[in-house]
Amino acid sequence: MAGTDRGDLTRTAILALLGTVGPLSRTEIARELELSPASVTQLTRELMGSGMVAELDLKPSRGGRPAQRLGLVGSAGRALGVKVTADHLVIVDVRLDGEVLGSWERPFAPSAPDSLEALGDAVASVVDAIDDAPPLLGVGVGVPGSVEDQAVGTVNAPTLGWQAMPVGERLRRRLDLPVLVENDVNALAAAERLYGRGRTHRDFLVLTIGRGVGAAVVTDGRVYRGARGGAGEFGHFPVTPGGPVCGCGSTGCLEAYVGTAGLAAAARAKGVAVLDGGAAAREVFAEAATILGRATAGLVNVVDPEVVVVLGEGTAQWAHWSESFHAALRAHLLPGRRDIAVEVESWDDTSWAQGAAALVLATPFDAAGAAGEQGRLVRARLIGAAT
Repeated sequence: MAGTDRGDLTRTAILALLGTVGPLSRTEIARELELSPASVTQLTRELMGSGMVAELDLKPSRGGRPAQRLGLVGSAGRALGVKVTADHLVIVDVRLDGEVLGSWERPFAPSAPDSLEALGDAVASVVDAIDDAPPLLGVGVGVPGSVEDQAVGTVNAPTLGWQAMPVGERLRRRLDLPVLVENDVNALAAAERLYGRGRTHRDFLVLTIGRGVGAAVVTDGRVYRGARGGAGEFGHFPVTPGGPVCGCGSTGCLEAYVGTAGLAAAARAKGVAVLDGGAAAREVFAEAATILGRATAGLVNVVDPEVVVVLGEGTAQWAHWSESFHAALRAHLLPGRRDIAVEVESWDDTSWAQGAAALVLATPFDAAGAAGEQGRLVRARLIGAAT
């Protein structure tokens, strides 16, 4: 990690541990990071002095003196998260500990010739509107497409009409802030790693349903991105040859059956509205859920996660999906994996943007420096603001 010394790396590792595991005692930190107790005492004293770590409650012990636990200070930093869709932007202001301080929605036309200028103006208006404290560490952007390098931020997103769009470069120039850009489902996985199931699971699968279908694979605590940043395009898993046309231009993709447009088309073919609650509508959901459950079983058999987390706007109708999805999933899993947990999380329109903010907020906890130069700039802003 350029520009950092051993002490900075170790402080980052301590932040990483507290950020992903939660509050720990100094003894637990020393054991997990293989550091001497004296080093941990000195480094945590520095982190407490800079306002990034604080002493919390006493952890009960089986005998002897209770251990003082240390945890992150949420007010040490904040990030803006931006979710880009085909017709609007959602922007959220999030503290280091995950608390949402504010949210905004702006109309957006990605196909317009000046779309990147409009994106920059929208984010800049929020930057100007928020307070100076906690300090702003950077901006995370989630897009429905592939991003080869989140620190560079060049986007290929067919649903937005974007090909090699220099989103990161333009935003950095406009805002003069660190900017990280990532596939929106991968960004949700980063949020899960930091604030959700990733605190207790190192290997998990994030599945999203709604307008599209996506997946993110977290293995050994890291999001698997693939050779070109495009891993997780689960919606384009081929289901049947010659099936309905998908938005990607192919036919028979999972998304063409399970996404919002696919459900609407299936309902029209039966002469019903999907949400009318009638027998035909329930049949539409059951058929789609069976297809999704079977495809998810194949993915689980391949990547072997500890848990599947289901997210997305489509979870609002999960009661219609659940029975058929679980039946198909269990029927097609390998015998040793049929007890895998499936956890469905609550959802609102800001959740995508919260995931984008997590790209920035996870950076100080990443001792490996996966976010490259932009990650270094985020860490520098955090440490600089604290000192």
